[in-house]
Amino acid sequence: MGNNFVIDRYEPEYFIPENDLVLLEHFQRQCDSVNISADRPKLTNKFITEKLSLSVGKYPIKFLFTPGHTAGEYCLYFAAEKKCITGDVLFQNSIGRTDLWGGDYETLLSSIKDKLLTLPNDIEIYPGHGPGSTIGDEKQNNPFIKNL
Repeated sequence: MGNNFVIDRYEPEYFIPENDLVLLEHFQRQCDSVNISADRPKLTNKFITEKLSLSVGKYPIKFLFTPGHTAGEYCLYFAAEKKCITGDVLFQNSIGRTDLWGGDYETLLSSIKDKLLTLPNDIEIYPGHGPGSTIGDEKQNNPFIKNL
Protein backbone atom coordinates (compact mmCIF):
# COMPACT_ATOMS: atom_id res chain seq x y z
CA MET A 1 0.00 0.00 0.00
CA GLY A 2 3.06 2.28 0.07
CA ASN A 3 3.94 1.73 -3.60
CA ASN A 4 2.54 5.05 -4.82
CA PHE A 5 4.43 7.03 -2.17
CA VAL A 6 7.75 5.39 -3.10
CA ILE A 7 7.12 5.72 -6.85
CA ASP A 8 6.09 9.38 -6.62
CA ARG A 9 8.84 10.39 -4.21
CA TYR A 10 11.84 8.46 -5.55
CA GLU A 11 10.84 7.67 -9.15
CA PRO A 12 12.45 4.22 -9.16
CA GLU A 13 12.36 1.76 -12.00
CA TYR A 14 9.30 -0.26 -10.96
CA PHE A 15 9.03 -4.02 -11.53
CA ILE A 16 6.40 -6.54 -10.46
CA PRO A 17 5.83 -10.24 -11.07
CA GLU A 18 3.62 -10.47 -14.15
CA ASN A 19 1.53 -13.23 -12.56
CA ASP A 20 0.70 -10.83 -9.70
CA LEU A 21 -0.50 -8.01 -11.95
CA VAL A 22 -4.05 -9.23 -11.28
CA LEU A 23 -3.54 -8.39 -7.59
CA LEU A 24 -2.90 -4.75 -8.49
CA GLU A 25 -5.73 -4.68 -10.99
CA HIS A 26 -8.18 -5.92 -8.34
CA PHE A 27 -6.64 -4.05 -5.44
CA GLN A 28 -9.86 -2.40 -4.30
CA ARG A 29 -11.66 -5.75 -4.07
CA GLN A 30 -8.89 -7.00 -1.81
CA CYS A 31 -9.10 -3.88 0.36
CA ASP A 32 -12.87 -4.25 0.60
CA SER A 33 -12.50 -7.88 1.73
CA VAL A 34 -10.55 -6.77 4.82
CA ASN A 35 -12.36 -3.45 5.30
CA ILE A 36 -9.48 -1.08 4.59
CA SER A 37 -9.15 1.94 2.35
CA ALA A 38 -6.13 2.74 0.19
CA ASP A 39 -5.25 4.29 -3.15
CA ARG A 40 -4.94 1.88 -6.05
CA PRO A 41 -1.26 1.12 -6.73
CA LYS A 42 0.24 2.30 -10.00
CA LEU A 43 0.66 -0.34 -12.67
CA THR A 44 3.80 -1.04 -14.67
CA ASN A 45 4.79 -3.02 -17.72
CA LYS A 46 8.18 -4.03 -16.31
CA PHE A 47 8.19 -7.54 -14.95
CA ILE A 48 10.42 -9.60 -12.69
CA THR A 49 11.69 -12.84 -14.21
CA GLU A 50 14.40 -15.26 -13.20
CA LYS A 51 16.49 -13.79 -16.06
CA LEU A 52 16.20 -10.20 -14.79
CA SER A 53 19.59 -8.75 -13.88
CA LEU A 54 19.43 -6.22 -11.05
CA SER A 55 21.58 -5.43 -8.07
CA VAL A 56 21.38 -3.58 -4.80
CA GLY A 57 24.54 -1.51 -4.87
CA LYS A 58 27.31 -3.98 -5.62
CA TYR A 59 25.20 -6.99 -4.63
CA PRO A 60 23.63 -8.87 -7.57
CA ILE A 61 20.16 -10.30 -7.04
CA LYS A 62 19.15 -13.71 -8.33
CA PHE A 63 15.37 -13.88 -8.58
CA LEU A 64 13.94 -17.28 -7.62
CA PHE A 65 10.40 -17.87 -8.91
CA THR A 66 8.58 -19.31 -5.89
CA PRO A 67 4.82 -19.21 -6.48
CA GLY A 68 2.36 -20.55 -3.96
CA HIS A 69 1.73 -17.67 -1.56
CA THR A 70 0.81 -15.71 -4.68
CA ALA A 71 0.95 -16.79 -8.31
CA GLY A 72 3.93 -14.55 -9.01
CA GLU A 73 6.02 -14.69 -5.83
CA TYR A 74 9.81 -14.37 -6.08
CA CYS A 75 12.51 -14.74 -3.46
CA LEU A 76 15.64 -12.59 -3.72
CA TYR A 77 18.87 -14.57 -3.41
CA PHE A 78 22.21 -12.91 -2.74
CA ALA A 79 24.55 -15.87 -3.30
CA ALA A 80 27.90 -14.27 -2.44
CA GLU A 81 26.43 -12.85 0.77
CA LYS A 82 24.74 -16.16 1.64
CA LYS A 83 21.39 -14.46 2.17
CA CYS A 84 17.90 -14.94 0.76
CA ILE A 85 14.87 -12.72 1.26
CA THR A 86 12.06 -15.25 1.34
CA GLY A 87 9.18 -12.81 1.82
CA ASP A 88 5.99 -14.74 2.53
CA VAL A 89 7.23 -18.06 1.14
CA LEU A 90 9.35 -19.49 3.96
CA PHE A 91 9.40 -18.43 7.61
CA GLN A 92 11.19 -19.71 10.69
CA ASN A 93 9.33 -22.99 11.35
CA SER A 94 6.47 -22.05 9.04
CA ILE A 95 5.46 -21.25 5.48
CA GLY A 96 3.37 -18.58 3.78
CA ARG A 97 -0.38 -18.46 3.69
CA THR A 98 -2.07 -20.00 0.69
CA ASP A 99 -5.67 -18.99 1.36
CA LEU A 100 -5.49 -15.60 -0.36
CA TRP A 101 -5.75 -14.69 -4.09
CA GLY A 102 -3.32 -16.78 -6.13
CA GLY A 103 -2.31 -18.97 -3.21
CA ASP A 104 -1.88 -22.71 -3.61
CA TYR A 105 -0.49 -25.02 -0.90
CA GLU A 106 0.99 -27.72 -3.17
CA THR A 107 2.58 -25.09 -5.42
CA LEU A 108 4.12 -23.38 -2.40
CA LEU A 109 5.61 -26.65 -1.13
CA SER A 110 7.00 -27.40 -4.59
CA SER A 111 8.56 -23.93 -4.78
CA ILE A 112 10.20 -24.37 -1.40
CA LYS A 113 11.47 -27.84 -2.29
CA ASP A 114 12.72 -26.99 -5.78
CA LYS A 115 14.09 -23.47 -5.24
CA LEU A 116 14.90 -22.92 -1.56
CA LEU A 117 15.84 -26.31 -0.13
CA THR A 118 18.38 -26.69 -2.94
CA LEU A 119 20.32 -23.71 -1.54
CA PRO A 120 23.28 -24.38 0.80
CA ASN A 121 22.36 -25.03 4.42
CA ASP A 122 24.22 -21.94 5.67
CA ILE A 123 22.11 -19.49 3.65
CA GLU A 124 20.42 -17.05 6.00
CA ILE A 125 16.76 -16.45 5.24
CA TYR A 126 14.90 -13.22 5.85
CA PRO A 127 11.12 -13.65 5.81
CA GLY A 128 8.68 -10.82 5.17
CA HIS A 129 8.05 -10.70 8.92
CA GLY A 130 9.19 -12.59 11.99
CA PRO A 131 12.66 -13.85 12.86
CA GLY A 132 15.20 -15.06 10.33
CA SER A 133 16.67 -18.53 10.09
CA THR A 134 18.87 -20.62 7.81
CA ILE A 135 18.03 -23.14 5.13
CA GLY A 136 19.66 -25.86 7.23
CA ASP A 137 17.63 -25.00 10.32
CA GLU A 138 14.42 -25.05 8.30
CA LYS A 139 15.26 -28.44 6.79
CA GLN A 140 15.66 -29.82 10.31
CA ASN A 141 12.98 -27.99 12.25
CA ASN A 142 10.22 -26.67 9.98
CA PRO A 143 7.26 -29.05 10.39
CA PHE A 144 5.81 -28.05 7.01
CA ILE A 145 8.89 -29.07 5.04
CA LYS A 146 10.79 -31.66 7.13
CA ASN A 147 9.65 -34.50 4.90
CA LEU A 148 9.93 -32.86 1.48
